[in-house]
Amino acid sequence: MAGRKYRDAAKKIDRDKRYSLDEAIKIVAGNQVAKFDETVEMAVRLNVDPRQADQNVRGTVVLPNGTGKVHRVLVLAKGEKEKEAREAGADFVGGEDLIKKIQEENWLDFDRVIATPDIMGLVGRIGKILGPRGLMPNPKVGTVTFDIAKAVGEVKAGKVDYRVDKAGVVHAPVGKLSFGAQKLLENAHALLAAIVRAKPASAKGNYVRNVAVSSTMGPGVKIDTAEARVVAAAA
Repeated sequence: MAGRKYRDAAKKIDRDKRYSLDEAIKIVAGNQVAKFDETVEMAVRLNVDPRQADQNVRGTVVLPNGTGKVHRVLVLAKGEKEKEAREAGADFVGGEDLIKKIQEENWLDFDRVIATPDIMGLVGRIGKILGPRGLMPNPKVGTVTFDIAKAVGEVKAGKVDYRVDKAGVVHAPVGKLSFGAQKLLENAHALLAAIVRAKPASAKGNYVRNVAVSSTMGPGVKIDTAEARVVAAAA
């Protein structure tokens, strides 16, 4: 059974209404349910078939106001690139030594992994450990690169990876309740715009079908899809 705070928050939402993005964000921002600083998430249902390789939407976006989460970044590299990673602010830097530690000790005290292309042959050894946790470096999202300083900087600044799930929905964070409505709205605009830019050429009809926002413990608020498309196009 839902708690009292959740029920009180739900009463403020008209379940049959589709709100503007601005209204929805304000409602979520004003509906704190938990005692901790809840994450605000956006769910975007797309008119794609994720089973088709050319419609498996994924990408990255650096949110203008960050995510509110401090990411612990592991960089796997060799030689001068290790120095570059340390200077860029990576939390852990190494090569075969750290790969071995992950392999033998199941060490996972990090949130993101960035690797240079010349070490990916060794990183493959820990693919079965990193992959299921969404930590495997991937050139498509900029985590396999020789531009280590840029990659570390983007993660620290609030880079978000998004990917459509089997049901055709993208779930991604747009910040914390403590950000306030304006910063959350700016982040939501950036995320929507990025998802729209990632529209596959083979996608037919209305690409964005449904949009909703919610906090970790709070009820969801449905957004007017037509308005969301306009916002995304203008961002």
